[in-house]
Amino acid sequence: MADEDGKRPAVQADVAPEESDWESLENQLESLDESDRKELEELYEENLKTLKALQLVTGEVTKLTDREVIVDIHSKSEGVISLNEFRYKPELKVGDRVNVLVDKLEDKTGQLLLSHRKARAIKAWESVNEAYAKGEIINGCIKSRTKGGMIVDIIGIEAFLPGSQIDVKPIRDYDSYIGKTMEFKVVKVNREFKNVVVSHKALIEADLQEQKKEIIAKLEKGQVLEGCVKNITSYGVFVDLGGVDGLIHITDLSWSHVNHPAEIVELDQKLKVVILDFDEDKTKIQLGFKQLKNHPWDDFDPEVKAGDKVSGKVVVIADYGAFVEVAPGVEGLVHVSEMSWSTHLRSAQDFVEVGDEVEAEVLSLDREAHKMSLGFKQLTPDPWTDITDKYAVGTKHKGIVRNFTKFGAFVELEEGIDGLIHITDISWNKKVKHPSESLQVGQEVEVLVLELDVKGRRLSLGYKQLIENPWDKIAQKYAVGTQHEAVIRDAFEKGAIAIFEESGEEVEAFIPRRHLEKQDGGKLRKGERATFVVIEFNKEFKRIVLSHTAVFREREADGKTPREGDLDIPAALKRGGKKGG
Repeated sequence: MADEDGKRPAVQADVAPEESDWESLENQLESLDESDRKELEELYEENLKTLKALQLVTGEVTKLTDREVIVDIHSKSEGVISLNEFRYKPELKVGDRVNVLVDKLEDKTGQLLLSHRKARAIKAWESVNEAYAKGEIINGCIKSRTKGGMIVDIIGIEAFLPGSQIDVKPIRDYDSYIGKTMEFKVVKVNREFKNVVVSHKALIEADLQEQKKEIIAKLEKGQVLEGCVKNITSYGVFVDLGGVDGLIHITDLSWSHVNHPAEIVELDQKLKVVILDFDEDKTKIQLGFKQLKNHPWDDFDPEVKAGDKVSGKVVVIADYGAFVEVAPGVEGLVHVSEMSWSTHLRSAQDFVEVGDEVEAEVLSLDREAHKMSLGFKQLTPDPWTDITDKYAVGTKHKGIVRNFTKFGAFVELEEGIDGLIHITDISWNKKVKHPSESLQVGQEVEVLVLELDVKGRRLSLGYKQLIENPWDKIAQKYAVGTQHEAVIRDAFEKGAIAIFEESGEEVEAFIPRRHLEKQDGGKLRKGERATFVVIEFNKEFKRIVLSHTAVFREREADGKTPREGDLDIPAALKRGGKKGG
């Protein structure tokens, strides 16, 4: 030691170093160190024995940095946790107690690794399972949307909230719920896949159940209640009566025609309704809205009667006619047959469209039944009034083929005037089986008036009558006994049909089977051309019968007349008679 002047004092020569009691001092220090060391070792050993990996413990925050949180859990060293795991808790400070999970007792550097996020998840699962088991309410924050519903943060666990479980009312804006903290009931837990399903609707339904019972108990037909529009569909409107839903059918919304309920009401609208009916359990309630207003027919002009002209707007079109609203809520039907004088019925869409402003004549009116029949055509002259002058028998006219029937074709001469061409009046020489064989719908044709029935409003027309009857010439050209070239057009069991080709006329003739025999013993087939002799002719029935066999047998007789059995010619023809000729 130095003296006051800072000089080292002289060493006392009479005092030897080994004479100092160093051993006593060392023993004393060793005694103190051993006691403390033993206490520390016991505490250390105790902590090492109890602390295990994946253990959940509570620690104290001792230090905060920009990236890490240092936590003391009374281990051999302090643990480190990423600050990101505490983002949900920005108010974290030194001294706070936090739950942590021991991730690793030591990493490569000997550092104790902890996790607050995993500890929070474990605690959350314990809370969720407890809430599920006890049916308790738990708070959560809706984080985002997902397919079919929303994702809810329940104490760090992502739970699924189905869209149908958000509220008792249909949800129209899901995004408005994002960020909201709400109460939920855990309705399903899958421990294997760590899935949690929650419901907010279940809490509301529980509160509404008692209220619903009270409302149902008081329900009566004719009762007027106030409700809120809950949902709008194409067929009606669902109204919330305070925990009980009722339906206003589209036909009970307005006395006027309604295309869609959205034309009358809107979502969340408050309105008064009347109870029309309900089932025994009172679970299906039928409501009325228009019934709270006077019926439009009660206010309809009492002076209007059959024969009057009215105006209105086309509100509905069907195949059979159109409905015209002549006053608010008062509609009349214009049947398609009353839209035009034409007997050729068409669809109502061919005459009017929805929204058209029209005029019509009242044909019938039943105020008690709330029914009215209207007509368009009555406002124009009836074309049949002076038809005898314009369409006299024997006059020629042009018209449009409108449609076919199996017995003929209808031709429209003008709007309201249709005539029929019977199938037998289409062609002179062709046997027509259906009018489509000679005519086409939409084709313009010239016709001759054959008959006129004003009372029955029927007009018979002729098509073939505008050309000369070729059978007058055919009767002379194809007389019995004359020979002609012809082609077999068709063959069948009883014989064949042949067509003459001499003058370009398409004249048909029948050949009995036995008269198809050729000189070599074979028979004529379809497509073969040969010479034939006329063995029968009937102008009235347009029938010509031919024979090929008679031609070569007559030649074999060396000019002699064939025998009756050879030709099988009727006796009248043998005598020179021309049947029907």
